[in-house]
Amino acid sequence: MRSKYDKLPAVKIDGDIRKGWPEIIDTLAKKIGSTFNRKVVIAIETYQGVRHDELIPEFRKLDPKHYIDTRALFYPENKIRDITFPFVTADQIFGYMANLEIMDFFDPDKLAKAKELINNTAEGLVMIYGYGASLITENPDLLVWADMARWEIQLRMRNNEVDNIGISNANDLFSEKYKIGYFVDWRICDRIKKQVGVKMDFILDSNKKGDPGMISGTTLFEGLKIVSRQPFRVVPFFDPGPWGGQWMKEFCDLDKETINYAWCFDCVPEENSLLFSINGETFEIPSINLVFYESESLLGARVEARFGKEFPIRFDFLDTMDGGNLSFQVHPETQYIQDKFGMHYTQDESYYILDTAPDAKVYLGLKTGTDPAVMRDDLEKAQEGPGGFKVESFVNHFDAKKHDHFLIPAGTVHCSGKNCMVLEISATPYIFTFKMWDWGRNGLDGKPRPINIEHGFNNIRWERDTAYAMEHLINKIEPKSQGDGWREEKTGLHPNEFIETRRHWFTKPVLHRTGGSVNVLNLVEGKEAIVESPGGKFAPFIVHYAETFIVPAGVDLYTIRPHGESEGKEIATIKAYVR
Repeated sequence: MRSKYDKLPAVKIDGDIRKGWPEIIDTLAKKIGSTFNRKVVIAIETYQGVRHDELIPEFRKLDPKHYIDTRALFYPENKIRDITFPFVTADQIFGYMANLEIMDFFDPDKLAKAKELINNTAEGLVMIYGYGASLITENPDLLVWADMARWEIQLRMRNNEVDNIGISNANDLFSEKYKIGYFVDWRICDRIKKQVGVKMDFILDSNKKGDPGMISGTTLFEGLKIVSRQPFRVVPFFDPGPWGGQWMKEFCDLDKETINYAWCFDCVPEENSLLFSINGETFEIPSINLVFYESESLLGARVEARFGKEFPIRFDFLDTMDGGNLSFQVHPETQYIQDKFGMHYTQDESYYILDTAPDAKVYLGLKTGTDPAVMRDDLEKAQEGPGGFKVESFVNHFDAKKHDHFLIPAGTVHCSGKNCMVLEISATPYIFTFKMWDWGRNGLDGKPRPINIEHGFNNIRWERDTAYAMEHLINKIEPKSQGDGWREEKTGLHPNEFIETRRHWFTKPVLHRTGGSVNVLNLVEGKEAIVESPGGKFAPFIVHYAETFIVPAGVDLYTIRPHGESEGKEIATIKAYVR
């Protein structure tokens, strides 16, 4: 069953890279000594989640005359908690997307004194380190950005290694730290990144403890330009869960000691990393940087105009093979997610079935005649005592088989049953899931996972019943076109959703057009395919079964054909793009 699935895809680019602290500090010291006279100001901007206890001693080896840690300029922790509370809220999971800036955290008096110190220094090295360092003084002589991928931040949060911005909470619950990160910290850091990131002289890969890398801003932006003009993959991130299965563990050759793998974020640029291969060394950055700095080439002008610098399409895996049912859930409708959480669009989604066991099912839509009051009463009683919620009394369950496609517009109750390997194709806002029943189990931390019956019932579309599901939500396959050795089908999504999906079956090359939108594809049948440019604009790109890959809008024309072991055989891709 094991395949050639690549867990560490990298894009080869040209440039210089510095590996390890001695090389990094030596490079900065030479830059400071050879380029500047008299006073030199170096700003070291940090993303939330970096290990300050590792970075600070190393950077201080540059022997600054004055050292300013921006955290010392913040308001007291209790005031920062007051400032952020309207966005963090008292809810166990959900908050509101913060419109805060890092400057909202600074005490004006402390900030004024720091600026006065910088302005009055006549000679020597002034080092400003931390959140907002690049904004403390205009046009620092040298700007270094210590960046982080969010999957790594979450691992550090789980291990109680890092605080949120302005708060000493490393030992608090992971869920609390994550919520502050998601709704507040990462929004603030991304605003800084978009504002001053283009001015960076160097970017630091701080994802691996004790093993940093550094490249110049020029190398970074040249690399991003290259990536935005060719097919590429981001680094997948695998994670266990209470319902997780065993398919990915075997197929992707993952750690056999891990109890299960529930998710694989195979194309979620907010979460994933992008790897550069530079002179035989690997350099890791958050893939969201590509969205921020090459948005038009990547997304397409019309998609960027609609979504801004956000990547709107998400592909991920949900593995319940030899596992359990997902939670019974519903996603918010657009107006609700805007009003309650400050999001611009919601998580419409679909389940594309990659594999199943014989008893696989998908729960989708309400049984015709379901009484909302009775269903709610049963759900609330199930949370309080034995017996559980009888899902099948209220919800349709349909047999699932390989290559089925179940459409799940927001407001539709659903969940995958056990023994499904799901490729989830959806819009990106992925934490806004209202769980209404979790089959009476605990999370991996041994605690019950939060239930949101109130939110759920505020969003259920009760008319999406048995007849509706069968007519509108299951295998809405429409032949679209065909040619020599290929055929194209429309498989969804629902008319309410902004994502269109097309499946191609082929034994010979198929010509694709991006159509002004970023394309996200997965090889859902066959061992190997090759993506090529008819005009030779990019090098041939090989993909393997179940690998998700991105084709930027600016590519325009590309072909896909069977390759390697798949030559002469019929294989298939599924493609998603913005309508």
